[in-house]
Amino acid sequence: MRNLIYTIICMGLYLTTTQAQSPAQKTYCNPMDINYQYNFEQLNERISYRSGADPVIVNHKGEYFLFVTISGGYWHSKDLLNWKYVTPNKWPMEDMCAPAALSVRDTLFLFQSTFEQRPIFYSTAPEKGDLKFYNRWMPRLPKDIGPWDPALFFDDATNRWFMYWGSSNVYPIFGAELDYSKKLAYKTEYKGLISLNPKLHGWERFGRNHRDTITPFTEGAWMTKHNGKYYLQYGAPGTEYNVYANGTYVGYDPLGPFTYAPYNPVSYKPGGFLVGAGHGNTFQDNFGNYWNTGTPWIAVNWNFERRIAMFPAGFDKDDHMFSNTRFGDFPHYLPTKKWTNKDDLFTGWMLLSYQKPCGASSVKDTFRASRTSDENPRTFWVAKENKAGEWLTVDLEREHDVKAVQINFTDYKSDIFASDSTVYTQFKILHSLDGKNFDTIVDQSKTKTDRSNPYFELEKPVRTRFIRYEHVYSKTPNLAISDIRIFGNGLGKAPETPMTFGVLRDPDDDRNAIISWSKVNNAVGYNILWGIDKNKLYQTYQVWADEPNKLELRALTVGQRYFYAIEAFNENGVSEKSAVISDR
Repeated sequence: MRNLIYTIICMGLYLTTTQAQSPAQKTYCNPMDINYQYNFEQLNERISYRSGADPVIVNHKGEYFLFVTISGGYWHSKDLLNWKYVTPNKWPMEDMCAPAALSVRDTLFLFQSTFEQRPIFYSTAPEKGDLKFYNRWMPRLPKDIGPWDPALFFDDATNRWFMYWGSSNVYPIFGAELDYSKKLAYKTEYKGLISLNPKLHGWERFGRNHRDTITPFTEGAWMTKHNGKYYLQYGAPGTEYNVYANGTYVGYDPLGPFTYAPYNPVSYKPGGFLVGAGHGNTFQDNFGNYWNTGTPWIAVNWNFERRIAMFPAGFDKDDHMFSNTRFGDFPHYLPTKKWTNKDDLFTGWMLLSYQKPCGASSVKDTFRASRTSDENPRTFWVAKENKAGEWLTVDLEREHDVKAVQINFTDYKSDIFASDSTVYTQFKILHSLDGKNFDTIVDQSKTKTDRSNPYFELEKPVRTRFIRYEHVYSKTPNLAISDIRIFGNGLGKAPETPMTFGVLRDPDDDRNAIISWSKVNNAVGYNILWGIDKNKLYQTYQVWADEPNKLELRALTVGQRYFYAIEAFNENGVSEKSAVISDR
């Protein structure tokens, strides 16, 4: 039945859906605004949810291709903003989990996670959905070895090919050389390359905020070569927690030996609206800028319900790899050139809607409107009926310059297991100064695109107080919205820098540090900035101002010295960064 349903889903040689933003739009906001596909994986359990996990973005001949777990196809973009969904002419009947993709010269290669014999595909015209078999069967490896969560790598300096893989809390990340002359068959025996060591690396511990004793999982291998060094990346410790992150080991040969990078994790986002940044890949755009992708956690209908995020990344003068998740779910500019500062792409548009009063046309059960301003995708408002005219309004309490709005829909008690021509959303976004007279600023009442997290940059800022969502149509049984996120700038001052800021490394467990600070007036939140050098504060842990002014950071490496600073932010801007302090 499952394969029959999927066959029906994939009928047709080439079908596309375009996510069309305003022609003038210059910004994006995580999660990525694509038509996430409904996932039939839990069909027999009658659990409906959208799939959006384990992303790989490949720059192929100056255009971008996004591959995602169990999506029936992939996405194509020319600008990293507007994505077209492509259903190819060939696709595995069981779909692709955590696919590997690689661009070499004029050819894009594609391979699925598998424990069985499966083919590698290739295409010289992936934008047309034209896939061909490169080989018919990769040899089967021993039971439980895979290759699951594979990554393909071509070393252009040596003309050698490699595969990396692994998804387990038992086995390591494996690697093997491939033989191009034999259609990328295995050239060498596979070998274990890296394993987790949570006794030394605090961020590799399982559970929310690394507080579980379950053996952690490693997965999502990816290889990046930079300045003669090989960066073998991996995801850990588990996809269903806020601390899901990407780390790296570094070597001088594609098969190692590899050394643990002291600045790990490379990409880490445990606080804010979207949490979790693990299991992605690293790619370069057309300007030479690096990006790191990841899988933020949603978990409403299913524990592994996720979305896709991408963060500016790079290598510093010491070849230390980093990913910038500071304000990682706020609007960022799309680059038009190579940036020189890791924060160059941040727009400075602040979140205006956090914990602001909300009202609605109706409420189903206890799913009240106030949940839509709490910056938590796992809480949501549900209208009494899914019908045209239902509305939800956020009161910003005073006038602000609104510059962008993001709507985050929730598939509450959904019964959809495949996207079709009837699966789309239609609505309007309106604004008002007095809460009575509303004018339209976004009109999606006639479009037929499926957007679970639509983001709109306004053509011009609107000075206003009230923002309203007005419903027209959606296929889902319920009209449910987790968050209306409103961005722009207030008319007041940014908060002051916290006057007191302290760090105490845990004397009983060197993997932990207790961080405390004094709260400041009018702050919406704080960013704890940390890293292994006073000039390398690459990590960010965001904390809301209505939470305690103390944080136990449990992501540190035993024996490693760290440096810390703090900044406060509100609707108007960001404070100056505090003095940098050390824990040694």
